[in-house]
Amino acid sequence: MNFTKLAAAVALATVAMPGVAIAQEAPPQAAVEAGMTVYGNDGIEIGTIESVENDVAVLVVDGMKAPIPANVVSEGEKGPTINATKAQIVGMIQQQRQQAAAARDQALIVGAPVVTVKGEAIGPVESINGDKIVLKHGEGFVALMRDQFAVANGQLVALVAMADVTAAVAANTGATTDEAEGTM
Repeated sequence: MNFTKLAAAVALATVAMPGVAIAQEAPPQAAVEAGMTVYGNDGIEIGTIESVENDVAVLVVDGMKAPIPANVVSEGEKGPTINATKAQIVGMIQQQRQQAAAARDQALIVGAPVVTVKGEAIGPVESINGDKIVLKHGEGFVALMRDQFAVANGQLVALVAMADVTAAVAANTGATTDEAEGTM
């Protein structure tokens, strides 16, 4: 088959199958490292990679942190790029924060059992006064702030270490729930 016939066959195939797109190569994946600046698909800076661990990069955008798969970062014209704009990323982070806060606030009720990030049982919520949450641990109490709680795997989690809880309870020996300080 000569070149003219081949060109005619390709042209005919393109006209006959207009819905079939010719495959395009994906941009090469970027080597993701802490400290690198990441740009959006519009060329505007989104943020900086804080850390990379197990193929997950922590992207810091306007002081907010977002874990992203490292393999979504590709090489763009300005450098490492993801296929989103800064506004889209900020919107997603804010939406996730709102959903997490709503789940936390729904779970924060008197009597709810609380665990540490390692799954160790602390004890129940004893009282709630605004953003001050008092937990009963053994024979004592410890006060935490609302933003020190999250919901993970259906459990109310205090974002503190058990050693800190134990130390705060020891410092509050004999304190009532109103007197419990220990706010960490």
